[in-house]
Amino acid sequence: MAADAQIGVDIGGTFTDVVCRLADGTVKFVKLPTTRKDESQAVLQSIALMARDWGVKAADIARFTHGTTVATNAVLERKGARIGIITTKGFRDVLEIGRQMRHQMYSVVLESETPSFLAPGARRKEVPERVAADGAVLEPLDEAAVKRAADELVADGVEAIAICFLFSFRNPEHEKRARAVVQAAYPAMMIAVSHEVDPAFREYERTVVTAFDAYVKPVIDRYLARLESGLAGEGVPAPLQVMQSRGGLMVSEVARQRPVRLFLSGPAAGVIGARLAGASAGAEDLITVDIGGTSCDIALISKGKALIRSDGLIDGYPVRVAMVDVNSIGAGGGSIAWIDRGGGLRVGPQSAGSEPGPACYGRGGDKPTVTDASVVLGYVNPDFFAGGSMKLKPELAHRIIADKVAKPLGMTLEQAALGIHRVLNAQMAEGIRLVSIRQGLDPRKFALLPLGGGGAVHATALARDLNIARVVVPRTPGVLSAAGLLAAPVEHEVSAAFGRPLAGTQLGDLRQVFAALDRECVGLMAKERLNGEAVTVQYSADVCYIGQSYTLEIPLRLEAPDPMARLYDDFLENHDRVYGHATRVPARIVNLRSVHQAGGLDRIDGGAFKPAAGAPLKAKRPVLTAGATGFAEAAIYERMAMPAGFTFQGPAIVEQTDTTTLVEPGWSGAVDKAGNLILTWEGA
Repeated sequence: MAADAQIGVDIGGTFTDVVCRLADGTVKFVKLPTTRKDESQAVLQSIALMARDWGVKAADIARFTHGTTVATNAVLERKGARIGIITTKGFRDVLEIGRQMRHQMYSVVLESETPSFLAPGARRKEVPERVAADGAVLEPLDEAAVKRAADELVADGVEAIAICFLFSFRNPEHEKRARAVVQAAYPAMMIAVSHEVDPAFREYERTVVTAFDAYVKPVIDRYLARLESGLAGEGVPAPLQVMQSRGGLMVSEVARQRPVRLFLSGPAAGVIGARLAGASAGAEDLITVDIGGTSCDIALISKGKALIRSDGLIDGYPVRVAMVDVNSIGAGGGSIAWIDRGGGLRVGPQSAGSEPGPACYGRGGDKPTVTDASVVLGYVNPDFFAGGSMKLKPELAHRIIADKVAKPLGMTLEQAALGIHRVLNAQMAEGIRLVSIRQGLDPRKFALLPLGGGGAVHATALARDLNIARVVVPRTPGVLSAAGLLAAPVEHEVSAAFGRPLAGTQLGDLRQVFAALDRECVGLMAKERLNGEAVTVQYSADVCYIGQSYTLEIPLRLEAPDPMARLYDDFLENHDRVYGHATRVPARIVNLRSVHQAGGLDRIDGGAFKPAAGAPLKAKRPVLTAGATGFAEAAIYERMAMPAGFTFQGPAIVEQTDTTTLVEPGWSGAVDKAGNLILTWEGA
């Protein structure tokens, strides 16, 4: 019965979500506490659970997909490898100098805004060599100096080495030779070379991303090796596929070679799931809000497509890796409420996580969290948290908020709990404005789609603050990231520096570069063990005005009647949308990019929507919402028993195994034919 099962596992800071799609389209899911000391343990625990509860044996698993935060957490928690850098003589301090731009101009105490923690000065080694901007060799590589540098770094205890030479994206031969020298002397040393990690100009950004690749390489290698070994030990025959930052899967063998591409792995899967859920509800323009226990990931989907950035920020540092445009903030169910020195209420970014978790978990948590506030306000049923798999202790939530927030601020317990929610919602609303307005898009023209275990709790409050009139709550929002993994295509992306004015560039010049990029993508695809899926190819170019500092990624349609003219017109259109203006002056192509995709699904659910038996209305309980003068009686509905066409009015609570939906007064709800819950603000 369970043959050819497909598994999606997404590890969050608090819960590990597991989704199983059987051969007949049936979808099952479960949420397990994340094992923070070794995240792979929760994944392996799910194998036994599937066999026990669902009858899915390890041998039945034909596909195993995984989204992970290990790479991101290694940076945030400073738990990456001890690394060294080998670079061109005279450029050892590029990592520390940065761009000489400060975000905190008037701080009394200045702190470094560059990731110099990756490799302090003693672990940055210079070697004689020089390549010109056009790729010509000005000074040969001193291979003896490379060997000495490697010897010194190994003696200093490094686990990985980043090699970043000037203009190696034009001519990578010196980096290739340096890698060969290091590997000959130290075969087990992990090495990242900049012409493979980020073959583009801008020395600081290229050095940073190469150093980050080396920094997380041993961590990712050990983690994926443990997981691969564990899955094999359990008898799982399927290869392990891992989600990349830009929303495609790759086999773990390749992921271990390109670990820097795993930043935002989990959030990218959530955006894929949200896009398909929105499509089933007829909504192509969406703002997605993925609220878990630790963080809130905000993304934007326009005209049915997720926005992709050619670079991003990790812990405030530039990481030039293509990724889904996600704004991550430290705001979730486990976010800790605290009072600052000025007596103001703050929430996050610190989180109680899953160990010990919020106070109401009863695991020793001694700090008030958003989940504790949700219990006080009546939003969460203590006996039905995570589908009843975890019984909460409301008396602990009441006590911790009263002692740590209400009494110090001179508030009632209820005012303090509501204040925690309002502060958190304000932070998330500002994050949504950054994602939408920064792209030149009006959030009021979008529907809000919440996901994650906490997304639906905050959805109507967020939408009201942003004047968004429609909220789409998918069938299983709490595990949508794991479900998105099953719908994601296998994808490989390779780029190359180009650096020529758009005017005068011949199409043949582009085709020559794309041919080389395609060969590399084909080689990566060959490692994926595809089962005959057709491969689609997409080309794009990073374009800017001549003299402009930053680029926009523009699709390149080689089949158009005049591809170069179309590229320029599309650039102007995008520039006007993002920056508010566009001028028909000369532009240049900075980088070229080829993306190969295979597989992927156009839906994530198990087919036609079939509600469970029983009455939707199961109880009533008092809840307190923003703007209300006191607690009001709210209807409590069972989500799985709500048939298509079912309607209701707020205030209401909709409960299901993976999440809880708060429907505030002034909102109405309806279940569409696909099983989505559509909430509409009557005051819009």
